[in-house]
Amino acid sequence: MLSEKMNQALNDQVKWEMYSSYLYLAMSAYFADLGMTGFAQWMRAQAQEELFHAMRFYDYISERGGRVILQAIDAPPHDWKNTIEVFEETLKHEEHVTARINNLANLAQDERDHATGIFLQWFISEQVEEEDSVRDVIGKLRMINGEGQGMLMLNAELGTRVFTPPVVA
Repeated sequence: MLSEKMNQALNDQVKWEMYSSYLYLAMSAYFADLGMTGFAQWMRAQAQEELFHAMRFYDYISERGGRVILQAIDAPPHDWKNTIEVFEETLKHEEHVTARINNLANLAQDERDHATGIFLQWFISEQVEEEDSVRDVIGKLRMINGEGQGMLMLNAELGTRVFTPPVVA
């Protein structure tokens, strides 16, 4: 059984994961409006991944006898100055999510909630991958200065991304 404090913290994380999905869907729409279908696809896959994360937290709360209480999700921004700014905001957001996951792990440790600590290990590893993939795109964008034929090539590369739900134990 989850403690009341852990139950609330996990419900808060469901909201953050849902907001992440919503944010990346807004970014996908931004790129689609610009005709950058590859960038739009990358963000759409990212949105699907975040929704998957939210549902893992949702299911875990139920499995541990907690109560899922959904919260209001803030509207995400919808305009950015350029592509680099979108990905810099993405990295900043992922770093915030990483801090939230780490705080959950600390809470699980403080409460001696070993099951939740084990559950969170997957997310800790996942956040390393999340930040790395965004940094990779930022590096490529900076290399081409977010302009020219390099943007067309990067757009094509990013368009190949699809979300495949991972098999998790």
